[in-house]
Amino acid sequence: MSDAPTLRALTAELAAAGVRDAVVCPGSRSTPLALAIRSCAAIQTRVLLDERSAGFFALGLARVRRRPVAVVVTSGTAVANLVPAVVEARLARVPLVLLTADRPAELQDRGAPQTIDQARLFGVHAKWTSELPLLDGEPATLAHVRGVAGRAVATAWTGPAGPVHLNVPFREPLLPDGPLAVAESDVPARPSAELVAGRRQLDDAQLDGLIGRIHRARRGLIVAGPDDDPRLLDALPRLAAATGFPVVADPLSGLRTGANDRRLVIGRGDLLCRPGPWLDRHLPELVLRTGAIPTSKPVLELLTRAGPELIVLDGGDGWREPALLPATIVHADPAETADRLTERMGRGAPDTAWTRAWRDADAAAGAAMTAWLAGLEEPFEGAPFPALAGALPDGAVLWAGSSMPVRDMDAWLPVTDRRITVRSNRGANGIDGVISSALGAAAAGAPAALVIGDVSFLHDATALGTARQLGLSLAIVLVDNDGGGIFSFLPQAQPAAAVPGTGLPEHYEALFGTPHGTDLGAVTRAFGADWREAGDTARDLADAVAWALAGPGVRVVRVRTDRARNLALHRDIAARVQAAIAP
Repeated sequence: MSDAPTLRALTAELAAAGVRDAVVCPGSRSTPLALAIRSCAAIQTRVLLDERSAGFFALGLARVRRRPVAVVVTSGTAVANLVPAVVEARLARVPLVLLTADRPAELQDRGAPQTIDQARLFGVHAKWTSELPLLDGEPATLAHVRGVAGRAVATAWTGPAGPVHLNVPFREPLLPDGPLAVAESDVPARPSAELVAGRRQLDDAQLDGLIGRIHRARRGLIVAGPDDDPRLLDALPRLAAATGFPVVADPLSGLRTGANDRRLVIGRGDLLCRPGPWLDRHLPELVLRTGAIPTSKPVLELLTRAGPELIVLDGGDGWREPALLPATIVHADPAETADRLTERMGRGAPDTAWTRAWRDADAAAGAAMTAWLAGLEEPFEGAPFPALAGALPDGAVLWAGSSMPVRDMDAWLPVTDRRITVRSNRGANGIDGVISSALGAAAAGAPAALVIGDVSFLHDATALGTARQLGLSLAIVLVDNDGGGIFSFLPQAQPAAAVPGTGLPEHYEALFGTPHGTDLGAVTRAFGADWREAGDTARDLADAVAWALAGPGVRVVRVRTDRARNLALHRDIAARVQAAIAP
């Protein structure tokens, strides 16, 4: 029997340390954990059938809640199914607390069923791993479990945030030996183990050194990459005003949406940074970069092409600089560093020709894109994002699939005063678990929408059953080009790939295009979700998006496109933007 007092202490400590949500998957060995978590009044428990989906659901919920979410699974391959979500959580810096049930030591490495080596299964992808002892009721065990639970949550939460893993063995019989209920009043005011970690700060001399470098640069940019820190939404525009450096804002930075000062926020950076006469005349000398790697390949290639002095503000321990450039990596809290730089620099910078050039080009690109889209009489894969930007209410969440959708969002999500939280799984950039992540975001209570491709949709289609099971609503715009549309933009799809002996282009469609021919409407309806075709024009799409957002439940709008035609349309709008901004 499992010791009930120790189980109660475990859940009470998790709650005291900040866990308010848990995702539980069914299983036998995890019975004590599942019952204990479900019996804690301070933790809301949701039951999901699929461990892989559950991991991504918890990740989406944790990103919107901005606090750790617990995941409870049974032993064996159930644990291995969490690996993709754990990898994403580590790279995207999302706090998860993984509670995995296990066989006791005497059943390890003996061929016992549903038993694998779980102790360090997640390896470097977990911030911290601890193997708990059998919950035997001993006072020392109870004190140890309390301390480990508090430490686990604190470690997951402390920057850079990430997943932690507690492996918990249980002997049969698996039923607890007493009551497990933990009332709100039973949760300690403070956990048994706390971690007090101040933000990393630069001293005055270090700040002055950065300011000197900024002042020497007449042509500077701030590149705001994907980041969930809301403090940057005010800190970076203030820094832009102090330096006169425009902010090239990734959609996942949050800077394109909301009420922050957006006068120097550039929303069309993906198209402005493509090679052409305008960019040739506007290469930066210095770039301040925050957040993760920019979604836009042209923005990243701009750094390689211009070779600017590069300063990366990163509050963690990482080295997020894939352009292979000489760089200064600043391990200090980015928002606080930006604020302190602004404070020490004093009055705002003058409105220079450099600043006006980026601002005017951004406006010209936006006008060209709006006019082009308004005149288009056929489906286009970038069209869902301006439609959603105009339809989503304040406080909504917009999630984008990790392949083509997030790239189209980068190009087509306009700067807007709507307070929309924008997210995508861009830690590892995988296409799995996307529906589950968006449903996790929806579980936080805000209106939610997802734009996803057909292959990614098929990867995670069973998550649609989770929405029905939990009573969640989600508007899904499904961009369906019957295969891997992103590969049409890559070298293996181009005529130059036809090199004898490579298998291209004759094997391109089978290996990369991968048409599946699946009736996605039938799949959607099988899981109890609603389905609608979007139509051809922007007006048709806007009507369909409004229908999807009206809910309740999951409503799927399909935008049916052709891969070859989609490539041609993307090239056409890129050329029109270049013409609009030509010097």
